[in-house]
Amino acid sequence: MRKISIYIHIPFCIRKCLYCDFLSAPSTPDCIEQYVRALEAEIRFSPDLNGLTGAGIPDHPEIQVDTIFLGGGTPSLLTPDQLERILTTVRESYRVQDGAEISMEVNPGTADLERLQAYRGAGINRISIGVQSVDDAELALLGRIHRAGQAEKIFREARQAGFDNINIDLMSALPGQTADRWEQNLRTVCEWGPEHISAYSLIIEEGTPFAEINLPPLPSEEEDRLMYHRTQTVLAEYGYQRYEISNYARPGRACRHNCGYWTGHEYLGLGLGASSLIGDRRFKVTASMPEYLRRIRLAASGRCCGPDSNSSDSNGPELSGLDSYYEDIQQLTLRDRMEEFMFLGLRLTEGVSEAEFRRRFGNPVDAVYGPVLARHTDGGLLERTGERIRLTEKGLDLANYVMSDFLLD
Repeated sequence: MRKISIYIHIPFCIRKCLYCDFLSAPSTPDCIEQYVRALEAEIRFSPDLNGLTGAGIPDHPEIQVDTIFLGGGTPSLLTPDQLERILTTVRESYRVQDGAEISMEVNPGTADLERLQAYRGAGINRISIGVQSVDDAELALLGRIHRAGQAEKIFREARQAGFDNINIDLMSALPGQTADRWEQNLRTVCEWGPEHISAYSLIIEEGTPFAEINLPPLPSEEEDRLMYHRTQTVLAEYGYQRYEISNYARPGRACRHNCGYWTGHEYLGLGLGASSLIGDRRFKVTASMPEYLRRIRLAASGRCCGPDSNSSDSNGPELSGLDSYYEDIQQLTLRDRMEEFMFLGLRLTEGVSEAEFRRRFGNPVDAVYGPVLARHTDGGLLERTGERIRLTEKGLDLANYVMSDFLLD
């Protein structure tokens, strides 16, 4: 059975956070509705474009969608009707597996009990709440629209709405933050009892307000390391198992969609700027909203919609597949695929399978990476057990250094 994941991008927010470099922006209800209609059209014609089988994916018994993820931006700005329309269109266009994980990002301050109940009724069975901090001063510094009390309230309301699979996003190494303050954030959220916690360090990205304004001092390298280790200690104390560098879950509650990214699972990205991996091809949707809407009009009517096509809606040639709609199409080489298998798979605490490497690439892993594996195994950064290769605790501390060595010269 061939399985794929679907990612759906909702590029809207109430206000850009000061650290955010995601593809998102404030908008109006009318613009959001226009985008949702375009997204519905894209979903309908995507089976003919993505090259899985040509047409007819909904009726193809060997292809199923096993996870769907609505990310942003702030997907919880969608009305329940808009969300239901999107998911209904996906189910009409693709065969969605029974028991598929269907996740949605929700931000405090953008949803209430009634809306959450409607999302649950539409088929969402996992939500990810962008809390980031439960300290009001830290939230204000980040430019978040909510406060700590709202974060706990939306968690409680999600439980009332019937969600039994909830992730909380938290961010450490904030300007002026101490390890003790970070630990308190962790403990507060653990007491709520979510099934999953994603704990990331702040990265100040070029082009964001955080890169331009004067901020309180960032934690020292030593303080940052202390936060990192306290994350593991505190979450383990509350029964969360670390399964990826920044992700922790109750047993059986790892995010199936994100695990797919780390293990080379095929996925189709829908919506503005969304990326896809189908077979050995990567491609993405334009990040320009006017261009996106133009291409949707042309693609939905069966005419060419590529960046070099005639801009007239009435004079374009016939649609010709990937090249006419998607951008940055990349044919992955064997080398590309081996590199990604290793440096993405090593993000997982279970590491990578030597048997799976042989199955995918036709060679034992030592034939390709023998010297790298020997060096890092001897150095105590990697370990090999039961046909698996994984980072040691010491190696997890130096993950970027180790993984970069799997980029072939």
